[in-house]
Amino acid sequence: MREYAARRGWTIALQVKEVGSGASQRQMREKLIEAARRREIEMVLVWRLDRWGRSVTDLLATLQELEHLGVGFVSLTEALDLTTPAGRAMAALLSVFAEFEREILRERVRAGLAHARQNGKRLGRPATAALNADQVRKLRSSGLSKSVIARRLNIGRTSVRRILAVPPKKK
Repeated sequence: MREYAARRGWTIALQVKEVGSGASQRQMREKLIEAARRREIEMVLVWRLDRWGRSVTDLLATLQELEHLGVGFVSLTEALDLTTPAGRAMAALLSVFAEFEREILRERVRAGLAHARQNGKRLGRPATAALNADQVRKLRSSGLSKSVIARRLNIGRTSVRRILAVPPKKK
């Protein structure tokens, strides 16, 4: 990579070597992006694309930000140079694959939710405040304010108002 930078006549302003390929927080990459935002660098050179982005979506988002900042991007192994027309065309193809990846993920999530519902799994937030509905109504009928009821039962005032807005179910 140093040889490539020298051949192109580039000066190395910042070198980042990140270890821990599965990390979700990539502090060194963030440091590099911050340098780009401060206009301290003009080009990012990586060994491989998978060293830069963990998914096509992540890769595309950061490449678009770098492009917006006017920072070039070169991946040495894939011979991808976003400063050239061919490189920009490849980036456009990457965006198509990113959209495809998002659609596939969305379909998988929907299928998983449907399967969970089919198996009787209750989805969504647990009904915590609603479990106190009878107690809320009893305390309200005894003359307590909504705020006092909320504090006493350790639930939100909005939950108390919501419970009181709905008539009780007949048993």
